[in-house]
Amino acid sequence: MAQANQNKEKNITILGTETDFTGELTFRDNLVITGKFHGSINATGDLEISKEAMCNVDSISVNSVVVSGKVKGDIISQKFVEMKNGSIIQGNVTTSRIRIEDGVDFQGKISMVESAEKTDLFSMNSSEYKDSLTLYQGIDKK
Repeated sequence: MAQANQNKEKNITILGTETDFTGELTFRDNLVITGKFHGSINATGDLEISKEAMCNVDSISVNSVVVSGKVKGDIISQKFVEMKNGSIIQGNVTTSRIRIEDGVDFQGKISMVESAEKTDLFSMNSSEYKDSLTLYQGIDKK
């Protein structure tokens, strides 16, 4: 429950559709890219690359990433990578969990690694444990 409250308190930064950014990005909270980005991303936060976005990167290293747009370059994610329908990814992916929807154009290799985050069964309640077992924690629970 405390983890859910922490996620709600994170700030969200948006690079808009008119943005064309070149350089290195670092951030701790959430970033949404809807424009163009060239360079590298090295962050502890969560990243979303929207359907309109185009990212040409040396590498992306983040906590988690959801890709709906175009990415050319390698992706390293501590928690998960989600590739949405219509996304185009050219590069290698390293992550502990991955979700690839139908209609994704992916060219590269996927390396699955053990999650850095270990689950202590005796220090969490049953609903937290159940959430830790889901493939992707961002799915709306109904």
